[in-house]
Amino acid sequence: MVALKEALYLLFHPTQLRSIVQWKVWHEPVHTRDPSKEPPTLRKCFELLELTSRSFATVIQELQPEMLLPIALFYLVLRALDTVEDDMTLSATTKEPMLREFSKYMKIDGWTFNGSGPNEKDRDVLVHFDVVIAELKKIDKKYYDVIEDICIKMGNGMADYALNAEFQEGIETVGQYEEYCHYVAGLVGEGLTHIFVRGNTANPALLDRMELTESMGQFLQKTNIIRDVHEDFIDKRRFWPKDVWSKYVDKWEYMFDPKYRTQAMYCSSEMVLNALKHADECLFYMAGIKEQSVFNFVAIPQSMAIATLELVFQNPEIFHSHIKITKGDACHLMMQSTQNLRVVCDVFRKYARRIARKNDPRDPHYLEISVACGKIEQFIETLFPSQDVNKSKAVQEAQGQDAAAQSDTWEALMLVMAVVFVLLFVSGLMLGLAWFMGARFDVLWDKEAAATLKDAAKATATSLAHEEL
Repeated sequence: MVALKEALYLLFHPTQLRSIVQWKVWHEPVHTRDPSKEPPTLRKCFELLELTSRSFATVIQELQPEMLLPIALFYLVLRALDTVEDDMTLSATTKEPMLREFSKYMKIDGWTFNGSGPNEKDRDVLVHFDVVIAELKKIDKKYYDVIEDICIKMGNGMADYALNAEFQEGIETVGQYEEYCHYVAGLVGEGLTHIFVRGNTANPALLDRMELTESMGQFLQKTNIIRDVHEDFIDKRRFWPKDVWSKYVDKWEYMFDPKYRTQAMYCSSEMVLNALKHADECLFYMAGIKEQSVFNFVAIPQSMAIATLELVFQNPEIFHSHIKITKGDACHLMMQSTQNLRVVCDVFRKYARRIARKNDPRDPHYLEISVACGKIEQFIETLFPSQDVNKSKAVQEAQGQDAAAQSDTWEALMLVMAVVFVLLFVSGLMLGLAWFMGARFDVLWDKEAAATLKDAAKATATSLAHEEL
């Protein structure tokens, strides 16, 4: 039934179908994984990877060989941690020691965990975690140290929140919200950056600008939290800070009541605004990536995030259903995000403009959101200055007119000079011929010669006189 529904949708949306076909047929991976050369434990790791996230699995498996295994295992370790933290069937007393000691479990051969709830979607990662441990022992120590360090930091952060009674009721302040996103996503960006730099696929200067790394994780996590608000409400979880939603409604459940839809939309606008502030720093971070497959790996999720943010903005469906970008849009974004930074900037500019167009002047955050969208465009302009077509034409026309005026003046001057030259040349030629034929030009300035010539002329005139007949 689901397949039939998708087929009918694609039938009436041919552009979506075209994007899917383009990605499936014309996309050429920078690197291709060869499962035939892998041991069974590694193949199992990639099977788990595909079970947890197909989109991430696709881009991870196209990474260059040195980055492939460390990042795949890093993702599985963090997915295992996240599964423990998200499992609502586990008590805080069970979660807390597991999260804090997880880095030690990574060193125990054959360790697995079967206690996750039967409906926990990623429980298989923990059930078969022994294969992850087996492969972790094979990777370079410089990468293992990064994975272990982030696992310790993230595990402790998640454990603190699991024990926090206030957190069980939901996040209270924006500060707690930022801190939570740091533990579950910001640390991921930190670990990936260290792996990239140690693998010589990113600019080492990124290690001195960890706020850029933080923004990469925060942008993804905040977008997911906004999108999944209804799903989390059903699961009795709340990640939207009380400091934000309490400005609009008295009780959290009112956010999902159609009677308070306007207030809920204003609240979601503030959440979107909070996420948008990270967009320009995400682009700045991507400018520091030196290898194409790694660039694809970091760019695709960010492009998906800005598209998702545009989808949820001013969209009341987030309060009564789970929405996400279509498969066709996802394929189109992946095609664009696997090219270069300029194309990714164009993606961010396009969706920032869409958000600006959807912005409602009645929304109390109208001006701030407009400024945030403008800031994204302004930053892109500093990276890749654009030219206004009309202005360019005007400049070219003005330059053409100036050139034409200068050309006309020069041509007129040349014409006058040519006429003068011809006149002088012809005059000189005529005077030279006259002199050659015996013309006496000396009489013009010699009086004696002139008098002699005059007498000779008279004598000639007398001798030639005719007598009367």
